Amino acid sequence: MTQEGVDAVDTITGQWLTERPDLETLPMAVFGRIYRLSRLMGDRMEKAYQRYGIGRGEFDVLATLRRSGAPYTLSPRQLATTMMLTTGGMTGRLDKLERAGLLERAPDPHDRRGLRVTLTERGLTVIDQAVGAGLALQRQALDGLDREQAEQLAGLLRMLLASTAEVDPGR
Repeated sequence: MTQEGVDAVDTITGQWLTERPDLETLPMAVFGRIYRLSRLMGDRMEKAYQRYGIGRGEFDVLATLRRSGAPYTLSPRQLATTMMLTTGGMTGRLDKLERAGLLERAPDPHDRRGLRVTLTERGLTVIDQAVGAGLALQRQALDGLDREQAEQLAGLLRMLLASTAEVDPGR
């Protein structure tokens, strides 16, 4: 579709404009497209990650460990906080990833009650391949924009997120 083309969101906002000309539908146009783009790319990313035996939730755990830097180790609490999950939700993901041999849990040498979660060599390989595959899909999706447009879009979305998010430095 060209930039001047009409998409499904234009059709929806046009219908609202006909039925309720008193409504300002620009917010609907913006967030409708963000929502549709998020769903579309989320589904594509899920398929890309399936090739590596993981889903989005497992990807998030592995990616959080990977981007923490060597030795790719965090506590379950640090993981849960970073990912905005409950510790119970984190435990299920960790169990699955540990069974798959992608991470291991060990006692924290500095806290008798704590655990440390570490990527295995296999986990490191899987996450490096999965993140590459995901970025390739995202790059492909941005092919319709030049570098300056993509950077402008990223900046505008950053501003929108900042203006709508709760005051939370983790978001």
